[in-house]
Amino acid sequence: MLRVSLNRLTWVFLRVGNLTFGGGDPSMAALQSELVHARGWLDQEQYALIYGLARITPGTNVVAFSAAAGWIICGWAGALLAVFAMTVPPAIIVVLLTSGYEAWNSNALAMAAIGGTLAAATGMMATSAWQLLAPQIRRGRLLRTVVIFLTALVASLRFSMSPITVLGLAALVGLFWREPSDQ
Repeated sequence: MLRVSLNRLTWVFLRVGNLTFGGGDPSMAALQSELVHARGWLDQEQYALIYGLARITPGTNVVAFSAAAGWIICGWAGALLAVFAMTVPPAIIVVLLTSGYEAWNSNALAMAAIGGTLAAATGMMATSAWQLLAPQIRRGRLLRTVVIFLTALVASLRFSMSPITVLGLAALVGLFWREPSDQ
């Protein structure tokens, strides 16, 4: 286990949890930048494993991701503090914003700001997808990665398959369709 202080770990999760908008995917992309690239507390394989496991667990993916990343970096205390930092302050903010929504609902400027935030959040989700796909493409797995990605996209959008079903089928395809570098 790395020698990372609980204060430093909690600060990273608190900052990402309170300054990243758009849901779990942009938050997990920001955490990838922080935990893998900037600090080296996780390597790319650990990040990918945590991300994949968080996607197949019930409940909120970012909570599962935070718990697993915090645990790998600082053990149980890290897991608890990461989840607390990622969830409690934003939950308080949501309660406050929801209570003010009635006043903003008829304000054209406020609704324009919400629309802009939605567009930016969508862009951040696309960034998160690219950050996850890029390492697979660079390892000479282009065809497999593109086929699995597009099939998952069609299964989700066209056939409304549940995420767990799509991920399970993708895992089976990945298990049986292995590139020579996977052998």
